[in-house]
Amino acid sequence: MRAMQAQKYGDPITLVELPVPAPAAGEVLVRVAAAGVNPVDWKAHAGHVASWFDGGPYVWGWDVSGTVEAVGEGVTAFAAGDEVYGMPRFPDLVGGYAEYVTAPVDAIAAKPAGLDHVGAAALPLAGLTALQALDVAGVTAGQRVLVHAAAGGVGHLAVQVAKARGAYVVGTARAANHGFLRSIGVDEPVDYTVPGWLEALEKVDAVLDGMNDPALVAALKPGGIVVTLPAGLSPEMTGAAERAGVRAVGHLVFPDGPGLRALTALVDAGALRVEIAETLALEDVAKAHELVATGRTRGKVVLTI
Repeated sequence: MRAMQAQKYGDPITLVELPVPAPAAGEVLVRVAAAGVNPVDWKAHAGHVASWFDGGPYVWGWDVSGTVEAVGEGVTAFAAGDEVYGMPRFPDLVGGYAEYVTAPVDAIAAKPAGLDHVGAAALPLAGLTALQALDVAGVTAGQRVLVHAAAGGVGHLAVQVAKARGAYVVGTARAANHGFLRSIGVDEPVDYTVPGWLEALEKVDAVLDGMNDPALVAALKPGGIVVTLPAGLSPEMTGAAERAGVRAVGHLVFPDGPGLRALTALVDAGALRVEIAETLALEDVAKAHELVATGRTRGKVVLTI
């Protein structure tokens, strides 16, 4: 099979031929049609999360959508020909930048009927991050939620999931993206580049922070919670939360079959759409990483395979 591989952190990611993996018991073999690209992809390649992995070579990529090619022993939930999607094994290596991957059946789900493979490949990691973060924050109907970086990959999905729960959503983005924010349900778009925006904001119950910014604790009501989506909590964030009398939690997304099915239900109900910033060929991984690393893409970047 074709795959995009790097020998070690920071090395060029080049096209190679690798053996097609075989599914173990409880796994399926997926022929990958599209692979989503997330910030963790370029960060992993740059060595920023080196403690997660053993030595190279590395095939990056976690988000995949494709068709079941074969099933391992004991698998009855899926059969050859089924269209599936997911982010199996995260944060362990999956090897999504390749023509085939294996996946445990409890970490994938049937592809939403309302999405093609590009849209489905864009959804798992960002969508599950949003869903799980809102669960951690305990967001329910009637609460005020601030989604920081609301036009980004995780942010635009978090907005829609929060709206589906009946929350009032404040979303930050540059003014040029405010029309997009309104189109996905943001009640109150805010330009975070305008001085004093935090001070002018009515307090919220929860903050989903895609930029790990300690200043955001000022937006919270007493007893509120900020969930940082770059998983680690900085000492600055922890200290700011303690001084403000609020909670700060760092969340790292995990594989979640039921969560994928919940996202599928939202898509099929017309309550969740996936914004695609750019679609590139498998061989254009380096360009995809550069785009995502800017932090300025609206929605997701996806590789087609």
